[in-house]
Amino acid sequence: MKIAREGVPFIVIGLGILAAILAVSLTAGGWWWLVVVLWAPIAVWVPFFFRDPDRPGDRGPDVAVAPADGRVVSIDEIDEPSFVHGRVRRVAIFMNVFNVHVNRYPTDGTVAHREYRKGRFLNATLDKASDLNERMTLGIDSPRGPIVIHQIAGLIARRIVTDHHPGTPVHQGERLGIIRFGSRVELLLPPDVTLLVSVGDQVRSGQTVIGKWTS
Repeated sequence: MKIAREGVPFIVIGLGILAAILAVSLTAGGWWWLVVVLWAPIAVWVPFFFRDPDRPGDRGPDVAVAPADGRVVSIDEIDEPSFVHGRVRRVAIFMNVFNVHVNRYPTDGTVAHREYRKGRFLNATLDKASDLNERMTLGIDSPRGPIVIHQIAGLIARRIVTDHHPGTPVHQGERLGIIRFGSRVELLLPPDVTLLVSVGDQVRSGQTVIGKWTS
């Protein structure tokens, strides 16, 4: 299983603590075995959280694939003032702690805009999290025009990692970054895109087709 590089320190710490607790329990016994039973699932979950599987799928300039694993929690149309400067269709995806948290680019293109905003850490399932929470915004010049990705921190997520800076060519399905531990990612597409997902759908980053240009 491939592991995201950001997870290595957490995995080492988790397994180190488990080894230490095991060593103590072998000599002290008693309630220390209960500590082992309680900690072992956490030590196993940490590498599971940071897994980074390959995601082959539909590719091409006429489709936009999901930037994140998770559940579609809202779809609406809004004004985007920072990069598109116009109307966009917004698809919001909530990632829980069991989803893959590596984010991926929905299309080919070039990173043309990057903007970090400090904010709060509200529940990422709420629409107001988009406006109030800590957020990284990426604007991509794609073959079909400008698109935007928002990486949004959540109630538990306290670290947004974004790999690329303006001027970087990027590819559909390529790693964009990662958010720890449970969060929200929004994909903002032009109004002429036909959306192929609905609220409540489960999507997979780099694989599920979110929208398609038909003309």
